[in-house]
Amino acid sequence: MPETSSRITAWQAAAEELAALRTLWPEEVPHNPAELAAGTGLAETIQHWARTRPDAVAVSYYGWQSTWSEVERRVGALAGWLSGHGVGVGDRVGVYMGNSPQYFESFAAIAWLGAVYVPINPMYKAEELRYQLEDSGAVHLIAATQLREIVDSVLPELGHEVSVTWTDPAAVFLEAGAPAPTPGLPISVPSAETAGDWAAVLETSPVPPVPSDPDRLAALNYTGGTTGRPKGCEHTLGHMAYTAAASAAGMGKTSTSSTRDVTLGFLPMFWIAGQNLGLLLPFYSGGEVAIMNRWNPRVALRAIHDRGVTRLAAPAEGYDEMLQLLATEEFADVDISSLEQSQALSLSRKLDIDLRERWHAQTGLTLREASYGMTETHTSDTFTLGLQDEDRDLRAEPVYCGYPVPGTNIVVVDADLNPVPVGHEGEILVNSPSVLTGYWRNPTATEETLIGGWLRTGDTGRFDEVGALTYLARTKEMIKVNGMSAFPSEIEALLRMHPDVDTVAVAPREDQAKGQVPVAFVIPTPGSQPDADELTAWAKENMAVFKVPEFVFVDQMPMTATGKIRKNELIEQVNQLT
Repeated sequence: MPETSSRITAWQAAAEELAALRTLWPEEVPHNPAELAAGTGLAETIQHWARTRPDAVAVSYYGWQSTWSEVERRVGALAGWLSGHGVGVGDRVGVYMGNSPQYFESFAAIAWLGAVYVPINPMYKAEELRYQLEDSGAVHLIAATQLREIVDSVLPELGHEVSVTWTDPAAVFLEAGAPAPTPGLPISVPSAETAGDWAAVLETSPVPPVPSDPDRLAALNYTGGTTGRPKGCEHTLGHMAYTAAASAAGMGKTSTSSTRDVTLGFLPMFWIAGQNLGLLLPFYSGGEVAIMNRWNPRVALRAIHDRGVTRLAAPAEGYDEMLQLLATEEFADVDISSLEQSQALSLSRKLDIDLRERWHAQTGLTLREASYGMTETHTSDTFTLGLQDEDRDLRAEPVYCGYPVPGTNIVVVDADLNPVPVGHEGEILVNSPSVLTGYWRNPTATEETLIGGWLRTGDTGRFDEVGALTYLARTKEMIKVNGMSAFPSEIEALLRMHPDVDTVAVAPREDQAKGQVPVAFVIPTPGSQPDADELTAWAKENMAVFKVPEFVFVDQMPMTATGKIRKNELIEQVNQLT
């Protein structure tokens, strides 16, 4: 349609104008995505590393290790097992377990067969699991034995048959020649009778990989479902390969092939960010992923020391925990000098200047914000490397996202979808080689969200004078106070400046006089006892009056499995208070 065509032309022109402003683009970041060592094919990439780095460690897990040649054998065997259970090209296969070597192998084996990977949150209960299996039409499920009771209760409720492969993540320690788990870790080795099917899986004859097709559906990554039931985001192998290449470029790499590339893989692999950092980057770089099944600062420090970890992305509070441990005699022998990249995930706590300075004093590294992104874009859409001079990112904006990674365009538009001037707020649109093809079996949502390859994110943001993006809030989280727009992230950033505020989350309350008012849920700093009047007075001194919130003190925040505060539950609490 002419209208759509003119809009796209305007967005592309706006993206080019923004690119011209980016005079701070760091020299170490290439303007094109990094080269892939063996093309987009995941199976072909595994075979490449098995030939060129057969004895290099690809996966480590609490003392257990697997080399690239072993990964090729194990993935080929699992592919043979799945093929024997009827899995073929285009079939959806669910993976319902926590981080483990078997997760790494399952992800690869599904791609090996040209099937479709469907990650399922291992914290899901029966109805959540049932919905995702039913909606995706999964024909097979790879599940942790610890989740057997839930799976068994769901299978009879499905409208189609789903076969299951079982495994205990710690079953790898039963393999011939496997070491005992590193002492003091949360690993309980099962018996051979309770370990699941993996021993039989590895005895299966390997099958050759299905030739890769970058445009073939490769994954259904489900959205969080904060506005209804989760939707499956259709992602191809080409989306995955681009994400790995563009992410590497945003980290200052001109090629994904590196002789020294070790990721600490504790982010949940079912989560799109965990998939990128813990699966795609190690696969395409030929490096190593040191898998942890959950965050633990003590274990993380030992893993960095033992495995020579080069890349770390952790919650902001995790860096604080590690710094405290490094100051003790217990960790005097720990060397973390192998680290080359450290990124903070501002989830319940935001990265601040003090934490950055303390981390730099300990490591010599600049701690920076992780990227902006969402499941629909395969995340990792921006980078902040090299944009920390004088802490401009932390001083100037509530949630600084930096520049789009090479190959990605981002613009900000008004309610009529027209580009807005620099400094003005609006909806963020993203166009990149990794934007979803569509929502699975949901043409209405696809049509509402995708316009000529551009994604309407529903997020609010703005660009600054050097073409860097700031994320403000989900559009639906924007709070209208007497017609003025108040953004939760901005209010939260300001309140974190108060010494008595440890954690804060802001949600809207409907108000007959003002339309809406912000409500701040606050966890006080340990040892402090702030009161609402004191914080209100402070807020009136530090922010515009329409942003000043009401205060509610809480002991803890409702959290998602990926460490985000559940704003929808806070809004429900607000409604109960009125």
